[in-house]
Amino acid sequence: MSNTANGRHFGARWPREITRTQWLVLAGTTMGWALDGFSGSLYALVLGPAMTELLPHSGIRADASGIGLYGGLTVALFLAGWAVGGILFGLLADYFGRVRVLSAGVVAYAVFTALAAFTDTWWQLGVLRFVAGLGSGVEAPVGAALVAEVWRNRYRARACGVMMSGYAAGFFVAALAYDFLGGQGWRVMLGIAVAPALLVWFIRRYVPEPPEIRAAIADRRNRKARGHTAPEDRFVLRRLLAPPFLSRTLVATTLATGSLVAFWSVSTWYPQIIRHAADAGGLPQHTADSHVAVASMLFNAGGVLGYASWGFLADAVGRRKAFAVSFAASTAGVAYLFPFQHGYAEFLLALPVVGFGLFGALSGTFVYGPELFPPSVRATGMALSNSVGRLITAAGPLVAGVIAVSWFGGDLGLATTCVAAVGLTAAVGLAFAPETRGLDLPSDPLPTGPERAPAPAETITAKEMHS
Repeated sequence: MSNTANGRHFGARWPREITRTQWLVLAGTTMGWALDGFSGSLYALVLGPAMTELLPHSGIRADASGIGLYGGLTVALFLAGWAVGGILFGLLADYFGRVRVLSAGVVAYAVFTALAAFTDTWWQLGVLRFVAGLGSGVEAPVGAALVAEVWRNRYRARACGVMMSGYAAGFFVAALAYDFLGGQGWRVMLGIAVAPALLVWFIRRYVPEPPEIRAAIADRRNRKARGHTAPEDRFVLRRLLAPPFLSRTLVATTLATGSLVAFWSVSTWYPQIIRHAADAGGLPQHTADSHVAVASMLFNAGGVLGYASWGFLADAVGRRKAFAVSFAASTAGVAYLFPFQHGYAEFLLALPVVGFGLFGALSGTFVYGPELFPPSVRATGMALSNSVGRLITAAGPLVAGVIAVSWFGGDLGLATTCVAAVGLTAAVGLAFAPETRGLDLPSDPLPTGPERAPAPAETITAKEMHS
């Protein structure tokens, strides 16, 4: 069924067209992504206090330069783990199914994030953040693929957008928790990040494996048992890096890289910018903590709106124009806020706009990604494009911390602006992105009998390539 939006009938039809299974899958993946965002935001909020305590134990001065450099390095290690884990778990999800791989990743992420609460040096924290990143890499690509495969009706893009809004909601809840519990110390805050592990019970009990994925896995195993091969049996990464999928892999990678660079540069350093301003103004520690928490809540409130609305916007105006709206909002917000000196009130006004644009673009990469690849390569295709982006992004927070010291006399605002500007490379990918509004998800060749019909090469239909 086409996913073209029909606004005149939405209110009357949607309760009858959406099944209990679709709601359960959306609930499970949204909660998983929310708890991922919750844990990730907690680390950004406690980065300064954690580095202040751990750097002296490592023989390093805990001044602004040290916190910027080594704090950025721990974020870079997490993003590197996220990238490696994304590819690893994406491959496993295409070969062994979505649900069990999703559950394994959630457990790994929750446990190693909580273990970071017991570290004594910055490098111990960095190692555990890398391992936690391995598990974190599973949630978005595999979860988005799962939602798209179960929600195959006209509301697919909207469901993916709602799922992605869970991440921003998790950021919002983390900011709220920090406002109430931040005084207990950064170790307590990281310790409560074990909460996502509780979600695994729900996922394994209520979230089913999509029938087409079960069929694709069974098909592959049957062919292997009979000694037969088909084009879709080639190693997944090899298929994604060759025609006909190469162009789509490059488009998805460029969009993801630009969006991730901008997002992580801003979200890592705006709490420290606000905290430094509070310190410079002679405000007490509890007031600085409150300023950071309130600003983070507003940033993520805009993010929730950007995430959740992207699918609706994409159905209304198309995927390409929805990306353009997100890029324009984030560019305008960053250009206004970070290169110049502003008071706390200006941050509170502008951060929701920045969050709307940055989170919206991230939402778009996961709403749009499943529409580029067939099921046998879908999870890996999304994981690969986002993992390449994350590997490049891993340098963003670190580079911002370094150039703030080297070029701008410690001014994190100017450094963040420079690194976030790299995110405009996403516009290059957008120029070549096919429009997929109204099209069905791409599919693999249908089986004929016990094996698939022989074919000289994989093809993407003209309808799927329509732009």
